[in-house]
Amino acid sequence: MRAAIYARFSTELQQEASIDDQVRNARALIEGRGWQVGEIYADRARSGATTLRSGYQKMLTDARRNAFDVVVCEGLDRLSRDQETIAGLYKTLQFQGIAIVTCAEGEVSEIHVGLKGTMNALFLKDLALKTHRGLEG
Repeated sequence: MRAAIYARFSTELQQEASIDDQVRNARALIEGRGWQVGEIYADRARSGATTLRSGYQKMLTDARRNAFDVVVCEGLDRLSRDQETIAGLYKTLQFQGIAIVTCAEGEVSEIHVGLKGTMNALFLKDLALKTHRGLEG
């Protein structure tokens, strides 16, 4: 099984090592399952609320070319924090016969997409409210 890795962190305030840590954990999962590590897609200091991320876009392009069989990442929130986006990504990958497996959730299903997608979107909404509160203060 050909496994792609996707890693992302949100802001410049986070450490660059975050990508390395995510990749290391994904690689361990892949190797533990006897899969082959393929392309690594990464986005540094890019919000999961947008799809305007070069690594994410390259991953989508390669998925449409069937360049891999599974996407492995730390958690579903690394792929997206937007409900519509994660649902669309899941649908696109399923159509291509590509699974999503995360270190946190295991193999991702429609239930994960619905529940975690909602939780991730609520996290972003809460973060926005706290950020605005801090800016007003």
